[in-house]
Amino acid sequence: MSAAHQNAAHQNAAHQNAAHQNAAHQNAAHQNAVAREILKISDLHVSVSGKEIIRGVSLTVRAGEKHAIMGPNGSGKSTLANALMGHPSYVVTAGQVELMGEDITPLAPDERARKGLFLAFQYPVTVPGVTVAGFLRMAVKSRLPKGAPETDHPELRNFRKTLGEGFSLLQMDRSFATRYLNEGFSGGEKKRLEILQMAVLKPKMAVLDETDSGLDIDALRVVSAGVNTVCGPDTGALVVTHYQRLLDYIKPDFIHVLMHGRIVKSGGPEMAHELEKTGYDPLEREFGSAPS
Repeated sequence: MSAAHQNAAHQNAAHQNAAHQNAAHQNAAHQNAVAREILKISDLHVSVSGKEIIRGVSLTVRAGEKHAIMGPNGSGKSTLANALMGHPSYVVTAGQVELMGEDITPLAPDERARKGLFLAFQYPVTVPGVTVAGFLRMAVKSRLPKGAPETDHPELRNFRKTLGEGFSLLQMDRSFATRYLNEGFSGGEKKRLEILQMAVLKPKMAVLDETDSGLDIDALRVVSAGVNTVCGPDTGALVVTHYQRLLDYIKPDFIHVLMHGRIVKSGGPEMAHELEKTGYDPLEREFGSAPS
């Protein structure tokens, strides 16, 4: 074999080796991404006042993914959101909820929040006497190790800066910092404040319960932009909505239709437009009425 042929053979072997290494790296990256499950719901059953509402929901949200839960009124969407956060009125009778691989089903709401689960309420509550800044600072502080000096924690050292950035992101006047939590706020201001909390707390998993309800189109754009900014590649999001319009701004990776307490259909983002055209009647006919 000539020197030229040998050189060409060596180069070809080097290219093949590089290709194999690249494929191995891609495979490792894929396996790592698949392994990063943020939220895993397994065969979840939930009852309210003795009546079963959620009847065996299973769902996995991985890092960087946005999932949307859609469905008609009374399908169990808000029940699912509240059960994930551990609301005591929503009793888990079977199944499991895992956050970052840890079973959080037995944990109280505050323990789930400290571990990185966040719920944006459909109907945010008013708390007279507690300022927005004071509330958020307490929330940040509650997640830090007990007994350690506040100066040791960058989250508290940089609190004012983070809060200011959140106000800018949500286009809110900074005077809101000294106002009492949701007192005298409009519906749109309350929803912006929910996303401000998310921006400050930086959760691992965000559950948004009909965040679009009561918002005009301008507020919807601002709130959606805030959600998209906060929910980065290391965060999971579960967006509960009744209408397709929110999903024009918060682009989901997956859409799931919840009906009679079960996920009856899943698909990609295009499914939202299909549902907008057909409504839920075809699925109602296919999957029948709610169990008695």
